[in-house]
Amino acid sequence: MEMKMNLDELRAFLVRDFPQVATDFEFVEAAPPFLTLAMTASERHLRPGGTVSGPSMFGLADVTAYFCILAALGPVALAVTTSCSIDFMRKPAPGRLLCRMELLKLGRVLAVCEGRIFVEGREDKPVARASLTYSIPPSA
Repeated sequence: MEMKMNLDELRAFLVRDFPQVATDFEFVEAAPPFLTLAMTASERHLRPGGTVSGPSMFGLADVTAYFCILAALGPVALAVTTSCSIDFMRKPAPGRLLCRMELLKLGRVLAVCEGRIFVEGREDKPVARASLTYSIPPSA
């Protein structure tokens, strides 16, 4: 799969178009059809009991899918999530979480991704699995 945006272009797009969350995510790897992002889960990401919240993990999965699609499609800001299913399998403690997303299908209208979230260094024990579908605007 050809990459239309490299890691530097993806980083610049995140900073320019989503400055409110740009410091929350770090691009780790882009090896089409895969993209990996990291998020350091801190106090603001926790639920009572000290585990990383579901919405925080959903955000990581959603942003990773979005940039996985943009890496293959190019800078299409208006691609939007139309469906997401996420399974929470383990309770991660605060720290660095990674999401490795795979672009399964890039069509004219829809893109489908699947990924896993895990604690850095524990790729063998995913904490969540996500499946996302995005709608691609007609002008793309």
